Amino acid sequence: MAKKRSWASRFILFAALFGILALLAYLQTWRFAGQPLALDQDAVQFTVEKGDGLNRILPKMRAAGITRGADWQWKALALQTGMSGRIHVGDYRISRQDTPAEVLRKLAAGDTARVKFTLIEGWNFKQLMQQLKDLPEPVDDVTGLSPSEVMALVGKKGMHPEGRFLPDTYFVPLSGKKSQILFDAAAAMDKALAEAWDGRDKTLPLQSAEQLLVLASIVEKETGQAHERPQIAGVFVRRLQAGMRLQTDPTVIYGMGDGYQGNIRKQDLRRDTPYNTYTRAGLPPTPIAMPGRAALLASAHPAGGDALYFVAKGNGEHLFSASYDAHRKAVQTYQKKQ
Repeated sequence: MAKKRSWASRFILFAALFGILALLAYLQTWRFAGQPLALDQDAVQFTVEKGDGLNRILPKMRAAGITRGADWQWKALALQTGMSGRIHVGDYRISRQDTPAEVLRKLAAGDTARVKFTLIEGWNFKQLMQQLKDLPEPVDDVTGLSPSEVMALVGKKGMHPEGRFLPDTYFVPLSGKKSQILFDAAAAMDKALAEAWDGRDKTLPLQSAEQLLVLASIVEKETGQAHERPQIAGVFVRRLQAGMRLQTDPTVIYGMGDGYQGNIRKQDLRRDTPYNTYTRAGLPPTPIAMPGRAALLASAHPAGGDALYFVAKGNGEHLFSASYDAHRKAVQTYQKKQ
């Protein structure tokens, strides 16, 4: 009987010790969970690949500079939070203020670190490539390539690059490549242009989606206020229908290339280039900039009316006129004011 009591006492003692140790481990794990990582640098990053579990991820974290905590603490915390089986593939950026709990939350939520790039409406291809060059991440596989090489890289071999990338905000993984931004922007432009062309006003004097893209690029460059896009598109469409030259300065500027120094002279308006819409009728041979969705839609559905001219008022808006005499008076008024 005494022997049975002895075994019972030992069992209770062991159970109590185990419970105490488990409680201590639990408390230590939660204390570990809430402590900042205190990295040697502001942030580190690592990549989770398909099939990676904590056993593979922990060495990557250590190599990146995350040294706080033993492996068992990370695994215990993952079990306590129920995320050990919910890890998403991607690039992760961890800051020194992050806690182990926050690291595991990011892994479970797929809160990956991505590079954000915003392509601005009205940029030309040269500006786009310069902005990509200045982007510190991701891998730069486009700087130094010729325009034709860039287009071949994004699956558009033989296509002129101007206007072929849709202004929008794009995201790529840290471990990705800059060409992915161009690929995504080109695909987005293909889709937006196709939708605008398919839904266009069928009376437009345009023969192809490419011509719509060219017109939209001009509208984009001439627009100072967003609400004026349909009106400006309407002016250019009526000029095309009447056989008038477009006579728009942005096309002249584009044709001048690096020769443009911020001012257009009369001799520049007279100097013939494929893009000088003062000396040549119709649309220029290619777009002159990257038009956004709004410019595409405005060009596909221009505003009605009888205006054939417009002049900048100096506040970003334009005054529209139906006759040359009215336009000439408006030019005198607003040019003197400026």
